[in-house]
Amino acid sequence: MQKISSSRIVVTVVGKDKVGIIAEVANVLAQNNANILDISQTILQEFFTMIMIVDISQCVVDFNTLKEKLEQTGEKIGVKIMAQHEDVFQFMHRI
Repeated sequence: MQKISSSRIVVTVVGKDKVGIIAEVANVLAQNNANILDISQTILQEFFTMIMIVDISQCVVDFNTLKEKLEQTGEKIGVKIMAQHEDVFQFMHRI
């Protein structure tokens, strides 16, 4: 069984497409020293969807604070941003 790092989180973003969504999310992560390891985004008709794997091992705030900052940013720009520890995400989406 693969060991899952608790220093990685999954960030998902969903909402109406508009300019600057990726920049806003990346800015919050950069300001808190969280490193984007992988990113996938697409537009489904007019809807923006993105999923990121983020390393928070060097983050300057705790997970809950980062999660709150991401959620507040989502409210500000009109999208839904969710963050979960990778192990929780894996558990919820297992087959």
